[in-house]
Amino acid sequence: MTTIVTGAGLIGTAFAQNAIARGEQVVFVDPEPRADFLKLKLGDKGYTLARYDVRDLPNLIATIKQNGANTVVHTAGLIGNRVQQSLNAGFDINVGGTRNVAEAVRLAGVRRLVHISTFGVYDRRRETGDAPVKEDFPRGGARAYGAFKAAKELILEAYAAAYKFEVIMLRPANVFGLGHFWSGSSGGQKMQRLIEAGLAGSTARIPSSETMANEYIYAKDIGRAVDAAATAKQPPQIHFNIGNGYVSTFEDVLAAVKALCPDVRYDVEPGEPPHSKIAPLDISAARQHLGWEPRFTLQSAFEDYLDELKAARSHAKSAFDDDAKTVTAARERAH
Repeated sequence: MTTIVTGAGLIGTAFAQNAIARGEQVVFVDPEPRADFLKLKLGDKGYTLARYDVRDLPNLIATIKQNGANTVVHTAGLIGNRVQQSLNAGFDINVGGTRNVAEAVRLAGVRRLVHISTFGVYDRRRETGDAPVKEDFPRGGARAYGAFKAAKELILEAYAAAYKFEVIMLRPANVFGLGHFWSGSSGGQKMQRLIEAGLAGSTARIPSSETMANEYIYAKDIGRAVDAAATAKQPPQIHFNIGNGYVSTFEDVLAAVKALCPDVRYDVEPGEPPHSKIAPLDISAARQHLGWEPRFTLQSAFEDYLDELKAARSHAKSAFDDDAKTVTAARERAH
Protein backbone atom coordinates (compact mmCIF):
# COMPACT_ATOMS: atom_id res chain seq x y z
CA MET A 1 0.00 0.00 0.00
CA THR A 2 1.00 3.62 -0.49
CA THR A 3 0.59 6.68 1.70
CA ILE A 4 0.91 10.23 0.37
CA VAL A 5 2.73 12.57 2.75
CA THR A 6 2.62 16.31 2.15
CA GLY A 7 5.88 17.78 3.42
CA ALA A 8 9.22 15.98 3.69
CA GLY A 9 10.27 17.59 6.95
CA LEU A 10 10.72 16.43 10.52
CA ILE A 11 7.22 15.02 11.13
CA GLY A 12 6.77 13.60 7.64
CA THR A 13 10.03 11.67 7.76
CA ALA A 14 9.42 10.53 11.35
CA PHE A 15 6.13 9.00 10.22
CA ALA A 16 7.76 7.51 7.12
CA GLN A 17 10.32 5.67 9.25
CA ASN A 18 7.45 3.78 10.87
CA ALA A 19 5.40 3.33 7.70
CA ILE A 20 8.30 1.99 5.64
CA ALA A 21 9.24 -0.39 8.46
CA ARG A 22 5.79 -2.03 8.19
CA GLY A 23 6.09 -2.33 4.39
CA GLU A 24 4.26 0.80 3.30
CA GLN A 25 5.44 2.84 0.32
CA VAL A 26 5.58 6.60 0.89
CA VAL A 27 5.27 9.38 -1.67
CA PHE A 28 6.38 12.79 -0.40
CA VAL A 29 4.76 15.87 -1.94
CA ASP A 30 7.29 18.66 -1.46
CA PRO A 31 8.51 21.37 -3.86
CA GLU A 32 12.07 21.43 -2.50
CA PRO A 33 12.83 18.17 -0.68
CA ARG A 34 16.23 17.95 0.98
CA ALA A 35 17.82 14.86 -0.54
CA ASP A 36 20.57 14.75 2.09
CA PHE A 37 18.04 14.95 4.92
CA LEU A 38 15.85 12.23 3.42
CA LYS A 39 18.80 9.92 2.90
CA LEU A 40 19.95 10.49 6.47
CA LYS A 41 16.50 9.77 7.88
CA LEU A 42 15.27 7.05 5.52
CA GLY A 43 18.13 5.73 3.41
CA ASP A 44 17.42 5.13 -0.28
CA LYS A 45 14.38 2.83 -0.32
CA GLY A 46 10.68 2.90 0.47
CA TYR A 47 9.85 6.38 -0.74
CA THR A 48 9.58 8.52 -3.87
CA LEU A 49 9.26 12.27 -4.42
CA ALA A 50 6.64 14.42 -6.14
CA ARG A 51 8.17 17.87 -6.53
CA TYR A 52 5.37 20.40 -6.21
CA ASP A 53 3.47 21.97 -3.34
CA VAL A 54 -0.04 21.59 -2.02
CA ARG A 55 -1.31 24.59 -3.95
CA ASP A 56 -1.13 22.44 -7.12
CA LEU A 57 -4.47 20.64 -6.96
CA PRO A 58 -4.34 18.83 -10.34
CA ASN A 59 -0.96 17.27 -9.57
CA LEU A 60 -2.09 16.37 -6.07
CA ILE A 61 -5.12 14.49 -7.40
CA ALA A 62 -3.00 12.77 -10.06
CA THR A 63 -0.37 11.64 -7.55
CA ILE A 64 -2.98 10.10 -5.25
CA LYS A 65 -4.74 8.30 -8.10
CA GLN A 66 -1.57 7.08 -9.82
CA ASN A 67 -0.34 5.51 -6.59
CA GLY A 68 -3.68 4.09 -5.49
CA ALA A 69 -3.25 5.69 -2.07
CA ASN A 70 -5.89 5.10 0.60
CA THR A 71 -4.24 7.35 3.18
CA VAL A 72 -2.94 10.92 3.04
CA VAL A 73 -0.85 12.43 5.84
CA HIS A 74 -0.92 16.23 5.67
CA THR A 75 2.08 17.89 7.36
CA ALA A 76 2.98 20.59 4.82
CA GLY A 77 2.85 24.26 5.74
CA LEU A 78 4.65 27.21 7.23
CA ILE A 79 5.17 27.34 11.00
CA GLY A 80 5.12 30.01 13.70
CA ASN A 81 6.75 33.29 12.77
CA ARG A 82 6.98 32.30 9.10
CA VAL A 83 3.19 32.70 9.07
CA GLN A 84 3.17 35.85 11.21
CA GLN A 85 5.70 37.56 8.94
CA SER A 86 3.46 37.19 5.87
CA LEU A 87 -0.17 36.42 6.60
CA ASN A 88 -1.03 36.36 2.91
CA ALA A 89 1.58 33.70 2.10
CA GLY A 90 0.73 31.82 5.28
CA PHE A 91 -2.97 31.76 4.39
CA ASP A 92 -2.26 30.76 0.80
CA ILE A 93 -0.03 27.82 1.70
CA ASN A 94 -1.53 26.70 5.00
CA VAL A 95 -5.26 27.29 4.58
CA GLY A 96 -5.51 27.23 0.79
CA GLY A 97 -3.21 24.23 0.62
CA THR A 98 -5.32 22.36 3.15
CA ARG A 99 -8.46 23.09 1.14
CA ASN A 100 -6.68 21.53 -1.85
CA VAL A 101 -5.73 18.47 0.17
CA ALA A 102 -9.37 18.05 1.22
CA GLU A 103 -10.51 18.40 -2.40
CA ALA A 104 -7.92 15.89 -3.60
CA VAL A 105 -8.93 13.41 -0.90
CA ARG A 106 -12.57 13.80 -1.93
CA LEU A 107 -12.01 13.54 -5.68
CA ALA A 108 -9.52 10.66 -5.47
CA GLY A 109 -11.64 8.62 -3.07
CA VAL A 110 -9.10 8.45 -0.24
CA ARG A 111 -10.26 6.50 2.82
CA ARG A 112 -8.42 8.42 5.57
CA LEU A 113 -6.76 11.80 6.00
CA VAL A 114 -4.42 12.34 8.94
CA HIS A 115 -3.91 16.05 9.53
CA ILE A 116 -1.08 17.43 11.65
CA SER A 117 -2.51 20.36 13.54
CA THR A 118 -0.89 21.91 16.64
CA PHE A 119 -1.46 22.63 20.31
CA GLY A 120 -1.33 26.22 19.10
CA VAL A 121 -5.01 25.95 18.14
CA TYR A 122 -5.97 26.35 21.80
CA ASP A 123 -6.87 29.81 23.04
CA ARG A 124 -4.43 29.93 25.95
CA ARG A 125 -5.89 33.24 27.09
CA ARG A 126 -8.67 31.11 28.60
CA GLU A 127 -6.38 28.98 30.75
CA THR A 128 -7.39 28.82 34.40
CA GLY A 129 -4.36 27.41 36.16
CA ASP A 130 -2.43 24.27 35.38
CA ALA A 131 -5.33 21.87 34.73
CA PRO A 132 -4.42 19.67 31.71
CA VAL A 133 -5.85 20.88 28.40
CA LYS A 134 -8.35 18.46 26.86
CA GLU A 135 -9.31 18.33 23.20
CA ASP A 136 -12.57 20.21 23.84
CA PHE A 137 -10.71 23.31 25.08
CA PRO A 138 -11.74 26.40 23.05
CA ARG A 139 -9.88 27.07 19.82
CA GLY A 140 -8.68 30.50 18.70
CA GLY A 141 -6.21 33.21 19.56
CA ALA A 142 -4.50 36.29 18.20
CA ARG A 143 -1.49 34.60 16.54
CA ALA A 144 -1.91 33.81 12.86
CA TYR A 145 -0.32 30.36 13.00
CA GLY A 146 -2.75 28.98 15.59
CA ALA A 147 -5.74 30.78 14.07
CA PHE A 148 -4.97 29.39 10.61
CA LYS A 149 -4.53 25.90 12.08
CA ALA A 150 -7.95 26.22 13.71
CA ALA A 151 -9.39 27.29 10.34
CA LYS A 152 -7.80 24.25 8.70
CA GLU A 153 -9.39 21.96 11.27
CA LEU A 154 -12.83 23.46 10.62
CA ILE A 155 -12.40 23.09 6.86
CA LEU A 156 -11.45 19.43 7.19
CA GLU A 157 -14.27 18.73 9.64
CA ALA A 158 -16.76 20.14 7.14
CA TYR A 159 -15.29 18.19 4.21
CA ALA A 160 -15.18 14.91 6.13
CA ALA A 161 -18.79 15.31 7.27
CA ALA A 162 -20.00 16.20 3.77
CA TYR A 163 -18.03 13.63 1.77
CA LYS A 164 -17.76 10.79 4.30
CA PHE A 165 -14.03 10.20 4.39
CA GLU A 166 -12.24 9.46 7.67
CA VAL A 167 -10.20 12.21 9.26
CA ILE A 168 -7.97 12.21 12.34
CA MET A 169 -6.28 15.40 13.53
CA LEU A 170 -3.28 15.39 15.83
CA ARG A 171 -2.41 18.40 17.96
CA PRO A 172 1.26 17.95 18.88
CA ALA A 173 3.18 19.94 21.42
CA ASN A 174 6.38 21.67 20.27
CA VAL A 175 8.11 19.03 18.12
CA PHE A 176 11.89 18.73 18.29
CA GLY A 177 14.50 16.46 16.78
CA LEU A 178 17.19 16.49 14.12
CA GLY A 179 15.78 18.56 11.26
CA HIS A 180 16.40 21.37 8.79
CA PHE A 181 13.55 23.64 10.01
CA TRP A 182 12.92 25.26 6.63
CA SER A 183 9.27 25.77 7.59
CA GLY A 184 10.18 27.90 10.57
CA SER A 185 9.85 26.03 13.88
CA SER A 186 11.65 28.36 16.29
CA GLY A 187 11.19 25.94 19.19
CA GLY A 188 12.76 23.10 17.24
CA GLN A 189 15.58 25.38 16.12
CA LYS A 190 16.29 26.33 19.75
CA MET A 191 16.70 22.70 20.77
CA GLN A 192 18.96 21.99 17.81
CA ARG A 193 21.12 25.06 18.43
CA LEU A 194 21.67 24.01 22.02
CA ILE A 195 22.63 20.41 21.28
CA GLU A 196 24.81 21.44 18.32
CA ALA A 197 26.58 24.02 20.47
CA GLY A 198 27.13 21.44 23.18
CA LEU A 199 28.68 19.03 20.70
CA ALA A 200 30.77 21.62 18.87
CA GLY A 201 31.85 23.67 21.89
CA SER A 202 30.32 26.80 20.36
CA THR A 203 27.75 29.29 21.67
CA ALA A 204 24.05 28.88 20.91
CA ARG A 205 22.15 32.08 20.23
CA ILE A 206 18.65 31.81 21.65
CA PRO A 207 15.92 34.43 21.03
CA SER A 208 14.47 35.69 24.29
CA SER A 209 11.00 34.57 23.18
CA GLU A 210 12.27 30.97 23.19
CA THR A 211 13.17 30.96 26.88
CA MET A 212 9.55 30.32 27.81
CA ALA A 213 8.18 27.27 29.57
CA ASN A 214 6.70 24.91 27.00
CA GLU A 215 5.59 21.35 26.35
CA TYR A 216 7.66 19.30 23.93
CA ILE A 217 7.36 16.06 22.02
CA TYR A 218 10.28 14.24 20.41
CA ALA A 219 10.13 13.60 16.66
CA LYS A 220 10.26 9.82 17.03
CA ASP A 221 7.27 9.92 19.38
CA ILE A 222 5.19 12.07 17.02
CA GLY A 223 6.19 9.76 14.15
CA ARG A 224 4.70 6.83 16.06
CA ALA A 225 1.58 8.86 16.83
CA VAL A 226 1.03 9.68 13.16
CA ASP A 227 1.50 6.02 12.25
CA ALA A 228 -1.03 5.03 14.90
CA ALA A 229 -3.50 7.58 13.50
CA ALA A 230 -2.95 6.24 9.98
CA THR A 231 -3.53 2.60 10.92
CA ALA A 232 -5.92 2.52 13.89
CA LYS A 233 -9.57 1.63 13.63
CA GLN A 234 -11.60 4.83 13.24
CA PRO A 235 -11.84 6.18 16.82
CA PRO A 236 -14.92 7.81 18.40
CA GLN A 237 -13.28 11.26 18.26
CA ILE A 238 -11.16 12.98 15.62
CA HIS A 239 -8.91 15.32 17.63
CA PHE A 240 -5.98 14.07 19.71
CA ASN A 241 -3.39 15.84 21.85
CA ILE A 242 0.13 14.50 21.34
CA GLY A 243 2.61 15.63 23.98
CA ASN A 244 4.71 14.34 26.84
CA GLY A 245 2.13 15.46 29.40
CA TYR A 246 4.21 18.03 31.26
CA VAL A 247 5.55 21.56 30.80
CA SER A 248 9.33 22.09 30.82
CA THR A 249 11.02 25.35 31.71
CA PHE A 250 14.00 26.69 29.78
CA GLU A 251 16.09 25.68 32.79
CA ASP A 252 14.78 22.10 32.43
CA VAL A 253 15.88 22.08 28.79
CA LEU A 254 19.32 23.43 29.70
CA ALA A 255 19.72 20.83 32.44
CA ALA A 256 18.93 18.02 29.99
CA VAL A 257 21.51 19.32 27.50
CA LYS A 258 24.13 19.97 30.21
CA ALA A 259 23.78 16.39 31.46
CA LEU A 260 25.21 15.34 28.07
CA CYS A 261 27.31 18.39 27.19
CA PRO A 262 28.37 20.03 30.48
CA ASP A 263 30.21 22.89 28.78
CA VAL A 264 27.34 24.04 26.55
CA ARG A 265 27.22 27.83 26.22
CA TYR A 266 24.39 30.08 25.12
CA ASP A 267 23.49 33.75 24.74
CA VAL A 268 19.93 35.02 25.00
CA GLU A 269 19.28 37.63 22.33
CA PRO A 270 17.02 40.55 23.25
CA GLY A 271 13.66 40.77 21.56
CA GLU A 272 10.09 39.65 22.09
CA PRO A 273 9.47 38.52 25.70
CA PRO A 274 8.70 34.86 26.40
CA HIS A 275 5.09 33.74 26.81
CA SER A 276 5.14 30.62 28.93
CA LYS A 277 2.58 27.85 28.80
CA ILE A 278 1.27 26.76 32.18
CA ALA A 279 -1.10 23.87 31.51
CA PRO A 280 0.12 20.61 29.93
CA LEU A 281 -1.83 18.65 27.34
CA ASP A 282 -4.12 15.87 28.46
CA ILE A 283 -2.96 12.92 26.32
CA SER A 284 -5.31 10.28 27.76
CA ALA A 285 -7.45 10.11 24.60
CA ALA A 286 -4.46 9.17 22.46
CA ARG A 287 -3.58 6.45 24.96
CA GLN A 288 -7.11 5.08 25.00
CA HIS A 289 -8.11 5.29 21.33
CA LEU A 290 -4.84 5.21 19.38
CA GLY A 291 -2.83 2.99 21.70
CA TRP A 292 -0.10 5.63 21.76
CA GLU A 293 1.94 7.17 24.53
CA PRO A 294 5.35 8.88 24.54
CA ARG A 295 8.42 6.69 25.01
CA PHE A 296 10.94 9.52 25.40
CA THR A 297 11.40 11.84 28.33
CA LEU A 298 13.09 15.18 27.73
CA GLN A 299 16.38 13.67 28.92
CA SER A 300 16.23 10.43 26.93
CA ALA A 301 15.14 12.39 23.86
CA PHE A 302 18.26 14.55 24.03
CA GLU A 303 20.38 11.42 24.45
CA ASP A 304 18.92 10.00 21.24
CA TYR A 305 19.15 13.42 19.56
CA LEU A 306 22.87 13.64 20.32
CA ASP A 307 23.44 10.17 18.85
CA GLU A 308 21.58 11.21 15.68
CA LEU A 309 23.56 14.42 15.43
CA LYS A 310 26.85 12.55 15.71
CA ALA A 311 25.67 10.07 13.05
CA ALA A 312 24.65 12.96 10.80
CA ARG A 313 28.08 14.53 11.08
CA SER A 314 29.70 11.19 10.28
CA HIS A 315 27.34 10.77 7.32
CA ALA A 316 28.20 14.24 6.02
CA LYS A 317 31.92 13.55 6.35
CA SER A 318 31.52 10.20 4.57
CA ALA A 319 29.62 11.87 1.72
CA PHE A 320 32.34 14.52 1.47
CA ASP A 321 35.04 11.84 1.40
CA ASP A 322 33.17 9.92 -1.33
CA ASP A 323 32.87 13.10 -3.39
CA ALA A 324 36.57 13.79 -2.93
CA LYS A 325 37.46 10.26 -4.07
CA THR A 326 35.28 10.66 -7.17
CA VAL A 327 36.99 13.94 -8.08
CA THR A 328 40.44 12.44 -7.49
CA ALA A 329 39.65 9.42 -9.66
CA ALA A 330 38.35 11.66 -12.45
CA ARG A 331 41.52 13.74 -12.35
CA GLU A 332 43.67 10.62 -12.47
CA ARG A 333 41.77 9.35 -15.51
CA ALA A 334 42.20 12.72 -17.19
CA HIS A 335 45.96 12.40 -16.85
